[in-house]
Amino acid sequence: MIEALFVARKRGRINPRRARFDIDRRPRQEVGQAPTSIRIILMHHLLLSAAVAALLATTAVAGPFDRPSDLPFRAPQFDRIRDSDFQPAFEEAMRQDRAEISAIANNAAAPTFDNTIIALEKSGRMLDRVSSVFFALTGANTNDTLEKIETTEAPKLSELQDSVYLDPKLFARVEAIYEKRGALGLDAQSQQLVKVTWEAFVHAGARLSAADRTRLMQINSRLASLSTDFQQKLLAATKAGALVVSDPADLAGLNPAAIAAASEAAKSRGLTGKWVVPLQNTTQQPALEDLSKREIRQKLFENSWTRSEKADANDTRATVLEIAALRAEKAALLGYPNYAAYTLTDQMAKTPSAVEAFVAQLVGPTRARAALEAADIQAQIDKDGGGFKLSPWDWERYSEEVRKAKYDLNEDEIKPYFELNNVLQNGVFYAANQLYGVTFKE
Repeated sequence: MIEALFVARKRGRINPRRARFDIDRRPRQEVGQAPTSIRIILMHHLLLSAAVAALLATTAVAGPFDRPSDLPFRAPQFDRIRDSDFQPAFEEAMRQDRAEISAIANNAAAPTFDNTIIALEKSGRMLDRVSSVFFALTGANTNDTLEKIETTEAPKLSELQDSVYLDPKLFARVEAIYEKRGALGLDAQSQQLVKVTWEAFVHAGARLSAADRTRLMQINSRLASLSTDFQQKLLAATKAGALVVSDPADLAGLNPAAIAAASEAAKSRGLTGKWVVPLQNTTQQPALEDLSKREIRQKLFENSWTRSEKADANDTRATVLEIAALRAEKAALLGYPNYAAYTLTDQMAKTPSAVEAFVAQLVGPTRARAALEAADIQAQIDKDGGGFKLSPWDWERYSEEVRKAKYDLNEDEIKPYFELNNVLQNGVFYAANQLYGVTFKE
């Protein structure tokens, strides 16, 4: 761009005299002033310098999300991404998206597949890049900075989505194409894209009255804030619920590597002379399989099971109740008996009754199988002289003993077969080739 400015100047396309003042009506030159021609040249250089400086400044602040990553598969360039990049990136991405959507909605040309449906598909690319990285991080490795950004941006993102799907002019263009889709000469894939796009608008509330659209936007904004609040509380509760012990003997049964990791986890939290077993994002914790002390297993299990029900700042129950109430109101506003019916319309099951029927088929066999496993586990506990009745925190440890006894199966011996590259090459890629004839080459 800088080079283009200099080229334009040489070719006479930039005329500083017309940009600043009229040479033919210039005032008389005063004593001590530089000749007008020199002043014009100086002004030209000042303007050009300012333009170059602006371009340099723009280049200097270019962020890691401004264009697609150069890495294979467009993988995020995490070496360039800093927490401070996200908020300005979100703001710029939303600005771009609004401009792109506005251009589509206000296009003076009659709606076509290309200028409406395809244009919608191509919009919001920067927002996709920012969101995919940001929400992956906040869901797995958040911090105070990211949480503040999420709290600020979540309602804005909800508002942006509503501004797209609840825009009457934009929906009118989409619906016009949908209604004549059979006469447009589109292939099957393109017709499906038209159908899916139209359904997304209707499902989001595009056909509601103006008053109902306003209420829906209020609900969506509040739900966005509540969902963020729920996720942040859950992550904080997961961190706070870690098992902390003062005696490494309490970790009996864990291998040396796991005990060393617990020591490092404690150090990272500033807990000198402690050992920490962090909670995983599951109810059952991997360490339950190995911990020998029953009271320690029970503590770890209960920490996990009730992590966000401690009546503290991380308790999610009130948040969940408000989310449920707002979802019910949203479903009713959109003409559905409940939120489950609303969310299942574009899913394979289609209706809550279909889901319930499917689950009902599993309940009997699952319960019967669980009872058999429980009996086997209780027998193993009795054989080991445990002297107690099976509880949830015993299941993982003693089911592993049952597997070893009945099948001579040790999960630790199986794990090497599930090394990442082996799973990809000899698992996923092999299956794709055998099933679909797809071959992967690097």
